[in-house]
Amino acid sequence: MARPSRTTVPAYEARDPTAVVHKPLPHDSARLHVSGAAAYVDDIREPQGTLHVAIGMADKASGRLRGLDLAAVRAAPGVVAVLSAADIPGKNDVAPVFADEPLLAFDEVLFHGQALFIVVGRTRDAARRATRLARIDITETPPALTVADAIESGGRVQPDYAYGRGDVEAALAAAPYRLEGQLGVGGQEHFYLEGQVSLAIPGESGEISVHCSTQDPTEVQHIVARVLALPDAFVTVETRRMGGGFGGKESQACAWAALAALAARATGAPCKVRLDRDDDFILTGKRHDFRNDWRVGFDAAGRVSAYDVMLNARCGCSADLSPGVVDRAMFHAGNCYWLPDVHIASRRLKTNTVSNTAFRGFGGPQGMLAIERVMDAIARERGLDPLDVRKANFLRGGGDRTPYGQTLEDCDTLPAMIDDLEASSDYRARRAEIAGFNATSPILKRGIALTPVMFGISFTLIHLNQAGALVHVYTDGSIHLSHGGTEMGQGLHTKVAQVVAEQFGVPLDWVRITATNTAKVPNASPTAASSGTDINGMAALNGARQIRSRMAAVAAEQWNVAPEAVEFRDGRVFGGNASMGFAELARACRISRVQLSAAGYYKTPEIHWDRATATGKPFFYFAFGAACCEAAIDTLTGEMKILRADLLHDVGASLNPALDLGQVEGGFIQGLGWLTTEELVFDAKGRLTTHAPSTYKIPVASDAPPQFFTRLHMRPNAVESIYRSKAVGEPPLMLAIAGYSAILDAVHATAPKGQPTLEAPCTPEAILKAIRSIGG
Repeated sequence: MARPSRTTVPAYEARDPTAVVHKPLPHDSARLHVSGAAAYVDDIREPQGTLHVAIGMADKASGRLRGLDLAAVRAAPGVVAVLSAADIPGKNDVAPVFADEPLLAFDEVLFHGQALFIVVGRTRDAARRATRLARIDITETPPALTVADAIESGGRVQPDYAYGRGDVEAALAAAPYRLEGQLGVGGQEHFYLEGQVSLAIPGESGEISVHCSTQDPTEVQHIVARVLALPDAFVTVETRRMGGGFGGKESQACAWAALAALAARATGAPCKVRLDRDDDFILTGKRHDFRNDWRVGFDAAGRVSAYDVMLNARCGCSADLSPGVVDRAMFHAGNCYWLPDVHIASRRLKTNTVSNTAFRGFGGPQGMLAIERVMDAIARERGLDPLDVRKANFLRGGGDRTPYGQTLEDCDTLPAMIDDLEASSDYRARRAEIAGFNATSPILKRGIALTPVMFGISFTLIHLNQAGALVHVYTDGSIHLSHGGTEMGQGLHTKVAQVVAEQFGVPLDWVRITATNTAKVPNASPTAASSGTDINGMAALNGARQIRSRMAAVAAEQWNVAPEAVEFRDGRVFGGNASMGFAELARACRISRVQLSAAGYYKTPEIHWDRATATGKPFFYFAFGAACCEAAIDTLTGEMKILRADLLHDVGASLNPALDLGQVEGGFIQGLGWLTTEELVFDAKGRLTTHAPSTYKIPVASDAPPQFFTRLHMRPNAVESIYRSKAVGEPPLMLAIAGYSAILDAVHATAPKGQPTLEAPCTPEAILKAIRSIGG
């Protein structure tokens, strides 16, 4: 089926004077991707003598490590070295925040599959085979595996935390109507196409270089230096590109880089770690699963007067990035709604499972899903259209604030987008048609939902909101660009290069994007929180402007004009009645001994957050979205299908509409996977049983809605972001909540009353359970 035009051309574009930004240009590696020529870490030509590292893993989820007999492992064919915790020269710790995550277990076993030792072999196959010869003695103890287990045991990775306003208990007591419920929200495997991989190459005087598939080269540098007892300056980490990350290569890449470096240090040879897909599943963290317990008070029109929610997050065996993930779940637990009296609380639960970590949305989706489930419950209770309930509760101007006290300054955008999508998706007529279908269809039921998204943009750990970039102009007019962000397929490098090309008035292909390298841009923040383009683009802009100002001064002196009268465009430089090529001016600057290199820097303004008092402005701005989904379910089998999706997403004055469109559609499909098919199952012993594509189902092409319409809402950002664009990495994932609500609406059609228990993901089993819960 041919799709309609999927982009909305904004009014400003017709008069936009820019030549490179705001244009739908291809990804810088697009041709390399489709031709198979894009080089990833495992494609780097291995230096002669490269050795391969395999991980020896615990076969119990909880207990004491009493003995580790590795004699047979050392004697195995092809084995060069076997290393355990005792062989680590520095700190046995790869935790990003708290010192609670050993690189190799040495006493306590925290989860099934935890790394105990490594084998360094001449081939990967030899190393993997040798790991199976170890004799491991673990005194097993009963593991805590679920949210309920952790609540009962009292296990925490961080103290409980809450904030709110008003008197929730009094407001609930006074409310004309009250509901309460519980929502189970599953985790999600990142399933990046390129697995975890690092290549460590030893250098002189203890130096080491690491090629790593990571979203955070600086953190990898810190961890490798910590493990090897080296100064950070002795460790260089480089990342050209990743084959997907989604948060799973933020903190999680550190351990494998550290193990490769440890092996290289011990053997004096280059060493590579490349996890097998099954091992990658078992050894790396997932999206946090939650159990959200909620109570709500409301009036006859569905307007909320009180909301109380407890976000129970299964964090796994260590803190990892859970402090930030669960805090962001709390930030987005109110979504775009005015909640007069509100209490948002959280528990950060410790279990004997792999430590959960960052995943696209960083906790926001789990918090947002809870309040959207509440809106559906209110509509069901009062016999109202769920869209009308949502509209009645939107944050407006005046005194409306989020539960954490931030004022919504751009309060008109989302209601206008909702009205736009309501009309373009023909929501009202389709709802009426679906009601007629359901009245005559006893087996198949359909549902429809239109849901909003409001996602805050900035790292909530304030010091991470900074970036650096390095820009060089050469005398032939070509430009070298490096910045602290990493490319994982999202097009960050392309967008930042567009910014630099625009500043110098040259074609995009004059800008050479280079690998992210800690020796070029130090102390960088991770590429996460949807802020990669915002902060790195601004840093590159700053660097380019420094050089451009110097070049303009040289031209101005030569032509006897004011520097501000010098223009850079079309690969040339103009001033008064004179002009010269950009390369010609670069050569003139060199002859005049003018520096053509600059280190750019940027820090996000205005933001601040005091966690102790729960006050401040944690987000620079908000990105908005709206989605309308239609679903069908089979009440006999529990099978479901998303039949149609209409998406409208806010991208500000998009730097690159083509890349943004891909992010919106890809994020939505990934969100649908999380909410419908991707189920993580641990058995009673703590073993992950869904650890391969055969047992864990990510969406494929046939899972995309047969009718799939996407538009970009392109109105310039109200704040001074990079060329007034908006972040687009994470927010679209939450558009998929409309899919969950549409399935829930179809479940509602099986019985006239009752609040079904529909957990996510909406697998056939979950749908059948929900139908039975209301007697359908």
